[in-house]
Amino acid sequence: MYPNLLRPLDLGFTQLRNRVLMGSMHTGLEDSAKGLQKLAAFYEERAKGGVGIIVTGGFSPNLRGRLYPTAAQFSRPKHAEAHKVITEAVHRHDGKIALQLLHAGRYGYHPLTQSSTPAKAPIAKFAPSEMSSKQVENTIEDYANSAALAKQAGYDGVEVMGSEGYLINQFICKRTNKRADDWGGCYKNRMRFPLEIVKAIRRSAGDDFIIIFRLSMLDLVEEGSTLDDVILLAKELEKAGVTIINTGIGWHEARIPTIVTSVPRGAFTWVTNKVKPHVSIPVIATNRINTPEQAEAIIEQGAADMVSMARPFLADPEFIRKAQDGEPQLINTCIGCNQACLDNAFKGKRASCMVNPRACYETEYPIIKAKQSKRVAVIGAGPAGLSAALYCAKRGHQVDLIEKSDRIGGQFRLAMQIPGKEEFRETIRYFANQLEKYEVNLLLNMEATVQVLKEYDDVIMATGVKPRQVKIEGLAESTKVYDYQTLIREKSYVGEKVAVIGAGGVGIDVATMLTEPSRYSLQEWMQEWGIDQEYKHDGGLYPFPEIHSKTEVWLLQRREGTVGKGPGKTTGWVHRATLQKRGVHLLGGVNYEKLDDAGLHLSVKGQSQTLDIDSVVVCAGQESVRPFEDKWTEKEGHVHLIGGAYEAGELDAVRAIRQGFEIAIKI
Repeated sequence: MYPNLLRPLDLGFTQLRNRVLMGSMHTGLEDSAKGLQKLAAFYEERAKGGVGIIVTGGFSPNLRGRLYPTAAQFSRPKHAEAHKVITEAVHRHDGKIALQLLHAGRYGYHPLTQSSTPAKAPIAKFAPSEMSSKQVENTIEDYANSAALAKQAGYDGVEVMGSEGYLINQFICKRTNKRADDWGGCYKNRMRFPLEIVKAIRRSAGDDFIIIFRLSMLDLVEEGSTLDDVILLAKELEKAGVTIINTGIGWHEARIPTIVTSVPRGAFTWVTNKVKPHVSIPVIATNRINTPEQAEAIIEQGAADMVSMARPFLADPEFIRKAQDGEPQLINTCIGCNQACLDNAFKGKRASCMVNPRACYETEYPIIKAKQSKRVAVIGAGPAGLSAALYCAKRGHQVDLIEKSDRIGGQFRLAMQIPGKEEFRETIRYFANQLEKYEVNLLLNMEATVQVLKEYDDVIMATGVKPRQVKIEGLAESTKVYDYQTLIREKSYVGEKVAVIGAGGVGIDVATMLTEPSRYSLQEWMQEWGIDQEYKHDGGLYPFPEIHSKTEVWLLQRREGTVGKGPGKTTGWVHRATLQKRGVHLLGGVNYEKLDDAGLHLSVKGQSQTLDIDSVVVCAGQESVRPFEDKWTEKEGHVHLIGGAYEAGELDAVRAIRQGFEIAIKI
């Protein structure tokens, strides 16, 4: 079904069983004392699922290269011995795995950081010290030592992290390399560092060892590499002994989104395609590739020899097996939300996945058949209810999923209407097909009643939320007022001047929807974010214009401080930047006074003003929907509230889906 994607790749001394690399992800398990056993279980499921080669999260080759004081390091024989549990788990299923070697450089979150030049990164807390020539040479040897130990541990290779703005990138680019010695100055000197690392690794690990180099093909920062620089380095890396070149896109300090949901699928494949003709070793395309159809097309068109997918394997460890079996509709597709993976990682928490709560919790959350099959009613087919129904059915329970509307999806059905969140429909598709496979009895257009629900052993209430009403003079009487659910569902025309009350995740979504251009191609997205597809500017970046919308929008919040921050730690800045470029007025510290024919009267920091608006959209939070909540005394302990019915607050799909899963494995 996917002949190019599933075709083996011959590397000479070894072979990959298909053209898919599971990209590096830092899960948080790398750093804990007992995390390697859990990490082994995590990788084992993906190897069993058929992925060609796995790349681990980043491990530092020495102390100073750690991401933070307690971060993972791989530099001693004891590390090699401890990691055998990982490599053995992967090899049990004929999989291959490479250890990623990552030196944080000036991105390290500790005072011992080092870099090519003593300049603090804009996203870092500590300024690095400048590495002496001797320290540079020692670091090269540290990479070689770690690679030799990786081979001893049973790893099939290493990936050298040379992108994303980490240490190797810091040596390559004039942005961060201001040295005047043999490791700085001209580009030939600046690229010595990665080339010497690769040569040292090849000497220490031998010829029968995979070396993947993660090459920053598009820095997306000022004073970044040019296309000619990237091509020259790629050629020299091949000569130095690299087996495969993996694509890296953007530094962490770049202010351009590269992997979030709003980034078009495969948006950066064109970069890999520019480099591939200049080398004879395999080249990997990456970023926002999340379906087998898309991956197949990239390889078939000759844009790359392989594809890298990281988060899609958080979402579904059986991605490859399902593709091989001709069941792509059963793949739990990554929707690029970042909410449980990267957001958790940047908070120092264990990563997981919104749409797959078991990710990185394989040892804690096995799905085991129930000792006794029960009749279970799940009320509400939003994300929480869908999760609960599916996992109850997987455990062998007889499940009726009761939904009062004519379709499943709940809040996800609203979310997928938002520009940049179209991926959410993939989750609804996944659940629909899985419910059918596990024979969940779906009852649409049905209201649950107390009498009916008395027939079940357990009842799971996933009845969701409704928009919270706000008390502002004139709001209830006005025909200019819309709640967010009505606006999104019915695509109501709200005029050219709109006030959005509430700047949480829903308010941001509504403001985005109202200002989205009617036509929005990949090229227009690139232009909006200032990405130079002609690659005539350093770093592939040029100054980009603001793209003001025809609809003028005010995004308002009562709380003082940053407006439009959004729920996601790693995505909030993307939302704000998008709205700012489109000319959205972001107002915090707002006191609402009244709405009348003159407009919306409010004050900001004591200054009164009246917004001349055509309409108001209320996005001021949610309230739980809990029908017949007081009538369950006879079934105490057998009624369970989950998702929005349990707690409204800010819409939280991660919590909703996880709660559905957790209650299912307990019943």
